Amino acid sequence: MNRPPSVRAQTVFSDPVWFLASGFGTGLAPRAPGTAGTLVGVVLQWMLTPLAWTSRVLLVLVLCAAGVWICGRAAEKVGVHDHPAIVYDEVAGYLVTMLFLPGGWAWMAAGFVAFRFFDIVKPWPIRLVDDQVRGGLGVMLDDLIAGLLAGSVLAAGATAVRYLN
Repeated sequence: MNRPPSVRAQTVFSDPVWFLASGFGTGLAPRAPGTAGTLVGVVLQWMLTPLAWTSRVLLVLVLCAAGVWICGRAAEKVGVHDHPAIVYDEVAGYLVTMLFLPGGWAWMAAGFVAFRFFDIVKPWPIRLVDDQVRGGLGVMLDDLIAGLLAGSVLAAGATAVRYLN
């Protein structure tokens, strides 16, 4: 398998598009950059928790729309469709997961684990989207679907537990 071209810290910290696309530089992590990027999402979620749910939804929608352009532009600059250093999509996908869940550290941790599971394993339809959709939309969409699935599974599990008690 060919290794993607490296992205230098100098590029990330001097180019606003790369700074955002790399999750403020977390995408430069030598191992598991997607996991490192998702941790940025955890911090953002913690900061957004005091906001009303509708405000969080609107903000996440804006972040997702901006992410299509940001991720697409970063991919063009490096010449790789979904370069490992591009982790903005993980940040947004995690925030989507958390829209389904109540606040609190336990839910944030469960959302982190569930989102990473769906993002790494890529069950249908995530794999299909990852393979078929190109550009910024393709970079973002598989992670947004992973977020929807992770949030839905956790919310359904929480509902089942409440119902059974």
